[in-house]
Amino acid sequence: MTALKPTFPSPDHDHDRCAAEAIDHAERVCQLRAQKFTPIRRQVLQALLSSHRPLGAYEVIDELAKSMPRPAPITVYRALDFLMENGLVHRIESRNAYLACAHDHDTAAMVAFLICDACGSVGEIPAAPVAQSLNAAARASGFAPKLSVVEITGTCAHCQK
Repeated sequence: MTALKPTFPSPDHDHDRCAAEAIDHAERVCQLRAQKFTPIRRQVLQALLSSHRPLGAYEVIDELAKSMPRPAPITVYRALDFLMENGLVHRIESRNAYLACAHDHDTAAMVAFLICDACGSVGEIPAAPVAQSLNAAARASGFAPKLSVVEITGTCAHCQK
């Protein structure tokens, strides 16, 4: 993961620039992988980039409906699937919601999500050692882990001030 990106951007950061950089990142990823970054995929990612909070699929639809005809849920779910497969979006399991990701990490990289109970923002940190330990413990008990998701709730530094 890129160490230059703060885990939780400052509330007064240049969000337009932040979102534009994430779109540029998505374009590069799709180009490198010979994937099509279609208009609906771009629009779904832009909807998720409207804040640093995770959005449910129907919240994405509501966000899109502000600027275009209301898309069908299956259209949004397909776009979300594509974005997740390419590491551009993460699913926050505990919230049944999606979060845009502009970090340069492998789609299979193990990360932990830090979820602020106060503002709803979600930060992302590397979690390979933790996830590997959990997977090893699961395997030692005869369990075959398929997916490790680490989500930690608490209060971000900005809300603690």
